[in-house]
Amino acid sequence: MELNNDHLDKWLKKRKLRKAELNHDDLFQGIINGHVQALSSAITLLESSKSNDKQVARQLIQSCLPYSGQSFRLGITGVPGVGKSTFIESFGVLAVNRGHKVAVLAVDPSSEKSGGSILGDKTRMNQLSQMTNVFIRPSAAGESLGGVARKTREAIILCEAAGFDFVLIETVGVGQSETAVHSMVDFFLLLMLAGAGDELQGIKRGIMEMADALVITKADGDNRKKSEMAKRSYQNAMHLFPPNSNEWIPQALVVSAIEHYNLDQVFDTIDRFQNQTMVNGWFEKKRRMQDRYWLNEAIRDALLHEFYANDVIKLKLKELEARVVNNELTSFDAADEMLEKFKQIRNED
Repeated sequence: MELNNDHLDKWLKKRKLRKAELNHDDLFQGIINGHVQALSSAITLLESSKSNDKQVARQLIQSCLPYSGQSFRLGITGVPGVGKSTFIESFGVLAVNRGHKVAVLAVDPSSEKSGGSILGDKTRMNQLSQMTNVFIRPSAAGESLGGVARKTREAIILCEAAGFDFVLIETVGVGQSETAVHSMVDFFLLLMLAGAGDELQGIKRGIMEMADALVITKADGDNRKKSEMAKRSYQNAMHLFPPNSNEWIPQALVVSAIEHYNLDQVFDTIDRFQNQTMVNGWFEKKRRMQDRYWLNEAIRDALLHEFYANDVIKLKLKELEARVVNNELTSFDAADEMLEKFKQIRNED
């Protein structure tokens, strides 16, 4: 029992010392010097709901901002079972072998319950996770997807300041998170399976329109011929979409992450995209558009937080919800009344 208490005391002491190190100056110096432990601790601060941690995190983001922006940001998505973790491992290893420092982040709105797929995937990315120039981290779950996405975008800034020049952002499944990821990356890669029903009906058109390249995965052995047929179907479908403002024509590719088939082709496609959009000015233009988008998202989040955190508003909302449910008031009139109440509170302050 004494051994257990001694072990607990040591653990608490170590935790207290670790907490004391979570200050702006030490973390900032650690990040710009490329220390992964400092980067990991800084992202932990981003995920914290404590006001002191939030303040330090905000200062860190501001300090790291001049050191950011030098990476290529790649978004990767696909339906469950498409082989995202296998693809990310093989592609990440290729990127490292090409001289890049690779960071892998995740946007997962379901992670509050499940822990997020990448938490499990990290254990399957054995080769990638053990490489020295690699950092793998899931986003913390928030109360909303917007909160998760915001932390991921801020984590990108920290990763770039730490010297990671190739940042992969993974989404879990196909849904609302794709729109959030598309708004923070330079290139959006959509992974698909061949033979999973009607290929052209298996995914929403809106997500296909966001893709800069569509990759048919698991083209192993006998499945390669089927994958090539699916590739032609997807390529024909993408030609029906309106032309992109960046003048890039989306590509359909076939790969096998297990057999390392055509991974170089995916990397070369991304290189061509980057070169083309750098030359025509779209690369920087899109990043400025994304900056404006996230400014407005931050304002929206701040207003919503202030609204719903107010105790008077909470009571008023319960009252109006009951009246709406009892058909005494329309939801629209209730919303107008809530906003008027909020304005009144703001004016009184």
